[in-house]
Amino acid sequence: MEYYTPLGYIYICVITYICDTMANITLSVPDSLHKEMKQFSDIRWSQVARNAIIEKIEVLKMADKLAQKSKLTEKDIKEFSKKIKSNAAKRFNK
Repeated sequence: MEYYTPLGYIYICVITYICDTMANITLSVPDSLHKEMKQFSDIRWSQVARNAIIEKIEVLKMADKLAQKSKLTEKDIKEFSKKIKSNAAKRFNK
């Protein structure tokens, strides 16, 4: 998996071991971000990453629930998407 952040790309590789407690993942970050993380050595970065993943999953689940209840058609969604992108482009191109 690859995610773009303001500081660069973060690559996540999931490695699952056979156990019921927790899976381990390997998280790759740009060197510049790693240097900044080292400045805050008292922070448990694995917990920060875990919390971010949990939060993202909650948002995705909520979006899924909303989508299931939605009466919008795919055409409606595409029209809204065009309008949102157009308005965002106008706002950021000022």
